[in-house]
Amino acid sequence: MFKRMDMMLCRIILGAILFVIGLCFPTINLTMYFLSYVILSYDVIWEATQKIIKGKLFDESFLMTLATIGALVIKEYPEAIAVMLFFQLGEYIQDKAVDHSKKSISSLVKMRNDLVHIKKDGKELDVDPRMVAIGQTIYVKPGERISLDGEIMDGTSTLDMSALTGEAIPVSVKKDDQVLSGSVNLTGYLVIRVTTDYKNSTVSRILGLMEEAISSKTKTERFITKFSRIYTPIVVLLAFLIFLIPTLGGGDIQEWIYRAFIFLVISCPCALVISIPLGFFSGLGVASKKGILMKGSNHLEVLTRVNTVVLDKTGTITSGTFQVRKIVPNAKEQDDVLKYAALAELHSNHPIAYAIRSAYSKEIREEEVENVEEFSGYGVKAMVEGKEVFVGNTKFLEKNKIKVVHVRQKGTVVHVAVDNEYYGYLLIADQIKPGMSEFFKQLRKENVDKIVILSGDNEDIVKKVGKEVGADEAYGSLLPDEKVHYMKELMKDPKNVTLFMGDGMNDAPVLASAHLGVSMGGIGSDAAIEASDIVLMHDDPTALLTGIYIGKKTLKIVWQNIILSIGVKVAVLLLGAFGFTTIWGAVFADVGITILAILNSMRILKMK
Repeated sequence: MFKRMDMMLCRIILGAILFVIGLCFPTINLTMYFLSYVILSYDVIWEATQKIIKGKLFDESFLMTLATIGALVIKEYPEAIAVMLFFQLGEYIQDKAVDHSKKSISSLVKMRNDLVHIKKDGKELDVDPRMVAIGQTIYVKPGERISLDGEIMDGTSTLDMSALTGEAIPVSVKKDDQVLSGSVNLTGYLVIRVTTDYKNSTVSRILGLMEEAISSKTKTERFITKFSRIYTPIVVLLAFLIFLIPTLGGGDIQEWIYRAFIFLVISCPCALVISIPLGFFSGLGVASKKGILMKGSNHLEVLTRVNTVVLDKTGTITSGTFQVRKIVPNAKEQDDVLKYAALAELHSNHPIAYAIRSAYSKEIREEEVENVEEFSGYGVKAMVEGKEVFVGNTKFLEKNKIKVVHVRQKGTVVHVAVDNEYYGYLLIADQIKPGMSEFFKQLRKENVDKIVILSGDNEDIVKKVGKEVGADEAYGSLLPDEKVHYMKELMKDPKNVTLFMGDGMNDAPVLASAHLGVSMGGIGSDAAIEASDIVLMHDDPTALLTGIYIGKKTLKIVWQNIILSIGVKVAVLLLGAFGFTTIWGAVFADVGITILAILNSMRILKMK
């Protein structure tokens, strides 16, 4: 079975072959012309008819239909076919560009966890979460995503909830705690009693918000469609006046009908329907090579008009990974604090443990560490070099009767004690990506008036990050629907062209709501990638500046083609209206301009 794009290409090739046969063999030319025209034009004529019924006259399908019918009436059959051939070729080029981007984007989307573990007759089975009823028990292994909301019946673990809340710090859970679908189980084996069916689960509600936002979001029209709505009525009116005015003055009706039809045929913008899609195709190709995948050429155009940028924090502005930001010893050396913390956390899978071990550059010998005990939500206890070491939060050390320094810092504080003596603490926090402050400054140079951070992370942390990078506003502790509400408030002002950039599942609804949604291709969730209009393959927000530059350069070249095409077209139309040129003269002029426009569009591919 052919795909839609394959079918379209086959139609173009078949129509072109029949057209050439008609030109070469006059005895069968009418039959070949008829078949070629039907093959190339049936969908355009059908679309134009449907829009006429709905009262939508002036678009490119109406213009092409009117021009080619005019050519058939005056028996310029090759011209009618040439117009449709050019038009379909332009449509194919544009659709090919969009299809290529969508394929690249779909390859990023990983398989979702669509199975849950249950036990039946003593055997573990994998079933579709839609088949699990409220009250049933499911089992979630370390590293798996929780598919249904529920209550923990047995087990302790830490959950990565960043896809839901944007909060980078894992959450500790134990028996009787509530857990949400979409969370990733990091460390322990959990037995969960399901409290919400799949349809009403947290993940389903977020995806429902996303679908609702997509259905209500008005996509920007293609450039050629907007152009046709201005150009077509002008051309039709002028053709009517060419017929009406001379005949009212006593002119020959048949002659001026003929001239009016010639005017309509000459007016058909062949150069535009090729050069505009080709220009955008080239722009999309350059952006793709730079790791910026766009789902349509219209998004390239909108990108150049964005004046309000809203961003998520975790994974977008910050890296989403932890690092030791500060070591504060208590009458000890910094190396001692870090050393005992790294050794005690040797066997832990917690993200904070990874951060501590990464900060300790010296070799760790496993034989130095014994009797490790991990207390979920608190910390670890271990024998290191024969000494009893406690590493964890304030509650953990105080519970073991160790006096600690109470710290008020933005981030996660990990205290260290050795043989009941307090050694100091480590401050661990998410890192702001390099160059974000400069990125915000450059955005303002690209006519962005307002930059806002919306995050599910802690309010104080979000405001601190916002201040560091130079955002105008920063709001934290937001749920997905609250982000959508804020975006809709911004979009009430018709002057605002909004862009949202994020990566988590909780960002999917607002990505779909904004005029332009931009997601991270590497770390972004499936839902975020699917809901966005642009995907940054390398998870680098600053690539947006490259996208804006490519968009502006593309539009500049497209406008050069438009001015060139229309300028020549107007000149030929005036000559045609007064009988100083033939249709084929106009065709050759149009083909010449088309070739120049194509060469001009190719300059985009040389963009540095």
